[in-house]
Amino acid sequence: MSCHVLILGGTAEARALAAALSARPGVRVTTSLAGRVARPGALDGEVRVGGFGGAEGLAGWLRREGVTALVDATHPFAESITANAARAAAATGVPAVVLRRPGWRPGPGDLWHPVPSLDAAAGLLPRLGRRVFLTTGRLGLASFAHLTELHFVARSVDPPEPPMPPDTHVLLARGPFTVPGETALLREHRIDVLVTKDSGGAATAAKLTAARDLGLPVVVVQRPPLPDGVTAVPDVASALERLGLG
Repeated sequence: MSCHVLILGGTAEARALAAALSARPGVRVTTSLAGRVARPGALDGEVRVGGFGGAEGLAGWLRREGVTALVDATHPFAESITANAARAAAATGVPAVVLRRPGWRPGPGDLWHPVPSLDAAAGLLPRLGRRVFLTTGRLGLASFAHLTELHFVARSVDPPEPPMPPDTHVLLARGPFTVPGETALLREHRIDVLVTKDSGGAATAAKLTAARDLGLPVVVVQRPPLPDGVTAVPDVASALERLGLG
């Protein structure tokens, strides 16, 4: 069997899927990265970096490159990419799979405050604490820039882009993180509220356990909904099965 699978990547699941597909004979694999991370790790198969030019540009690329299956394995909050992928797949008739790790779920002792957006998280913060651990990525700090009376510790893989709150201490780090390490960080910076997106997965979940152990509130930005008619599979094995390669 000969096929060409395009993976819209940037996640650990995308990397694992590329490795699994590249090991199969007759399968050409291309992983597309948006280019937002300065030093992405090595990937199996072919790699392209940069956007396609919206849904129409992606549809054209699918046709030109003879893509036989499309896997959207982007970050759960890459809403526009997911929408474009769904439209391009519908326009070309290319079978599409959305690979999304399951979201986090609160457990006993968690003090979670679910919100629908970063702006909603910012609106809630002044009532919850003065020293904020912000782990929403380098592109989301603008929503908090007006909170001039709060102190932020913002962690991201690459330096965040302005605007950002005036009192912000930036930490550059890449997971996975450990519960002891996260607990020490929260104590060192005297954090009294955590803000995070519901990214799911184990690599960055330790902060949630540390916050629970310390009795800290957590503002959790919920995932955007998938496009109408689109469903997701939770892991690489399910994606391979959906592609008929399991």
